[in-house]
Amino acid sequence: MASRFLFLVCLAVTVFIALASDPSSLQDFCVADPTGSVPVNGHVCKDSKLVVAEDFFFSGLHLAGNTSNPAGSKVTPANVAQIPGLNTFGISLVRIDYAPWGINAPHTHPRATEILTVLEGSLQVGFVTSNPENRLISKVLQKGDVFVFPVGLPHFQHNVGTGNAVAIAALSSQNPGAITLANAVFGSKPDISAGVLAKAFQVDKSIVYNFQSKF
Repeated sequence: MASRFLFLVCLAVTVFIALASDPSSLQDFCVADPTGSVPVNGHVCKDSKLVVAEDFFFSGLHLAGNTSNPAGSKVTPANVAQIPGLNTFGISLVRIDYAPWGINAPHTHPRATEILTVLEGSLQVGFVTSNPENRLISKVLQKGDVFVFPVGLPHFQHNVGTGNAVAIAALSSQNPGAITLANAVFGSKPDISAGVLAKAFQVDKSIVYNFQSKF
């Protein structure tokens, strides 16, 4: 009886792990067909006879992003939206450009772990562990350094150099998603009640209204 129970527990854990990432492909490729009308978790496959090299290609990560914005950063994605051939493969890339002292503000990727490599400059990076500890794990990276951000955890990058910085990051999803915390909390549509946010942050409602006006 005990061995049967142990087997069932191991099976459940195995199934959970198998379901905790993008679905595996059961064929050579499943190029995304953006015109598909069937609602599926991902994209419908394009007819393989119509697949061309361009479905697996994207040009643009060599171009610097425009960092003339309040955050001083720009993320250039290369996911299934840009490369239809990524569909079902569970991977994607981004290029991130940072102006001097620019930030990639605290955010999460609900569907992906991220591994980031610094190409130019110096970045302070970090992520925060889950409740109840909420511990900041942070490090300053130099050119060539690599850092991992676990799936779902809030993380950030900050250019701590005097020049521009550039990083490339790989993510374990064709469509990792991004939730910028400040935007989500203070810029939701419709607004989260100022009373709720004031109590959550232990501040006056006027401060909440001020933040909401900025997003």
